[in-house]
Order: sequence, then C-alpha cells, then structure tokens
Amino acid sequence: MTRLMNLDSQGHIGVHTAVTAILGILTAVNEHIIDTTPNERHTGSDDHSSFPYALCISALKDLETLVEVVAEQYYGDKKWNFIAVTEAIKVIVRLVLFQKSGYKMLLHGGETPNVEKYSEDTSSQHRIGSFPQPEGHHGPGWLQNSHGQNLGWLQNSHGQDPWNLEGRALSALSRFGENARMISNPVWMQRIQQQHAIMNPPTSIIKRPTLSMILSEKGVNGALFVLGEVLFITRPLIYVLFIRRYGVRSWIPWFLSLAVDFIGIGFLSHVTKSGKSEREQQFHLSASEKDEVKRRKLLWALYLMREPFFSKYTRQKLESTEKLLEPVPLFGTLTAKIVELVIGAQTRYTYMSGS
Repeated sequence: MTRLMNLDSQGHIGVHTAVTAILGILTAVNEHIIDTTPNERHTGSDDHSSFPYALCISALKDLETLVEVVAEQYYGDKKWNFIAVTEAIKVIVRLVLFQKSGYKMLLHGGETPNVEKYSEDTSSQHRIGSFPQPEGHHGPGWLQNSHGQNLGWLQNSHGQDPWNLEGRALSALSRFGENARMISNPVWMQRIQQQHAIMNPPTSIIKRPTLSMILSEKGVNGALFVLGEVLFITRPLIYVLFIRRYGVRSWIPWFLSLAVDFIGIGFLSHVTKSGKSEREQQFHLSASEKDEVKRRKLLWALYLMREPFFSKYTRQKLESTEKLLEPVPLFGTLTAKIVELVIGAQTRYTYMSGS
C-alpha cells in the first residue's frame, strides 16, 4: 500500500484509482464464480458462453485503469503506449465475441450477454406445425401408457365414445406391450436410463448466423450493421492511437473519435428504419438492444470532459460556477469539492474513455 501511495503525485486520487481497479477485478471474478453454476452446462446455450468473455472484458477494463496509474508514474506521456496495448486487446476480445455470438449487438461493450428471451407460452408448449400439442391431463379418449406417454386419440368412424369393444382391445394391447417391455428390462437398467436422462438432458443445437448469411439475407443493411458495430468496438483504439500521434491537446483525435461515433450510430439508425426491398430486410432491435443504443448516445456527453474541449470550455464553466457559489456557506464548499473531484477524474483516460 505504501508503494501504491507513491505512484501518483496527485495524492489520494491515484491511490483511489489503483485500489478501485484491484477491487473491480476481484469483484468481477467473484460475480462470475457465483453466476456460473453446474446447471448452466446443460442449458443448451451458445458455444461462446464456454469462454468467460464478459469476465475477461470487465477485468481488462479494471486492469487498464491500474496500468494507466503505474505507467504515468514511471513513463509519463509514454503511458499511451501501454493504454494502446490494453485497448488493442479489448478490441480483439470484443471482435471475437461479436463473431462467436452470431454478430449480435454487444451490450455494455460485451460485459452483458445479448441473449434473446422468448415468451413462456411458446417455449413451454411442444408445437406440431402451428398448433400446440396437448400435454398433461386430457379428456376421454386420449390414451396413455403406463409411463404417461401419449398414444393418441382413438375415435371411431361415427365420432362416438371411443370406449367401445375396438377401443378397449387396442388399449389392452398397448398395455400388454408396455408390460412386456418392462419385464424384459431389469430394474437396474431402468434406473440407469432414468439417471442418464437426468444427467444428460436433450440440448438444442443453435445455428449461429455467419457473416456470409447476414450479407446474403440482409444485403447492404447487413453490411452496414456489422460495420457500425466494428466502428463502435474499434473507436477507443483509434482515439488512443491518434493521441499517441498528435498529443492529447490536439483536436484531431477528438473530432475523429466523435466522427466514428456518429457514423456508427448513423449506420445503425439507417438499418433499423429502412429495409423495404426483399434483399434489404429490416433489423428489429430487442428491448435490451434499444437500451444499448440509448446508452451509447449518452456516452457522447463524455466528449465535454475530454481534451482539448475540457480545458477550453468545460473547465471554465466549472470554475465560474465555483466562484459564483463560493460565498454561499454550505453550497460553496460542496461545489468546490465536486469541481476538484471532477478535474482530478478528468485527467484519467479510463474514466472518460467510455470504452
């Protein structure tokens, strides 16, 4: 802890950043262990869930904060080299997750799985064509064997009560067959089969769409959707690389990053509103994906806190507000502390990156 306290010249801000990063990594690992239960192995989920992408991304974000604090202390402005490396790793992980998920929109940068939820009515019924197959308790005439398996609906040619002589004969014949099968199979064999059915439930094979499938089915809109997501994923890395090239005080990284965000959201808005032709089918966003689009637009407010916009405009507004409220006994002191914390946090790339 003494070593961490010497890492930053700004005092408690650097210590708080380092401790928060370490605690964030431990919390992410702990939540992953709690959320990962043995039953999830048999749920028939996508194959990409076998690798903890969400945990990896959360740990990388917290690790990037710690890397920035240490690199700034020992290397100064060369910290952007280390930040660029961590951003590149995050881009690779997110691109892999984007491909493994079937090119679904990443929620919270990949920290939240994008799993489509179906209604219980459609998932709880076994359907034949478009009609639900009856289950459970049935009316007269629906035959079941001794294991509760449905044998079918018996009905004579006149639509009368099936419990006539022919119906009773067929029912007796089916029960005889079931009893014969049970006698031929030992009890221990039946128990093994039941245990095997419990331990290995049937899993549904989910076929994830490939890039070629999206391009062939969605046409130009499919390409724009994928390109918009790729721009959103790579935008932080582009921003850091241009800061390394032109410096944090240059307007070029700021405007370029903002342009990438605008283009990505523009592509997404276009594909969700268009799609009148057959080859350009419309994309329908789920409720969680719509919330993700709103979240991405709210992140644009961070541009007010990034250099050089912050030094030229935002900081002046904050300091003028502080001077205006300084004579007020309680609000003056509170405003001064808030402005101090905002200015200190603004110096951290990881706090204002939105990645």
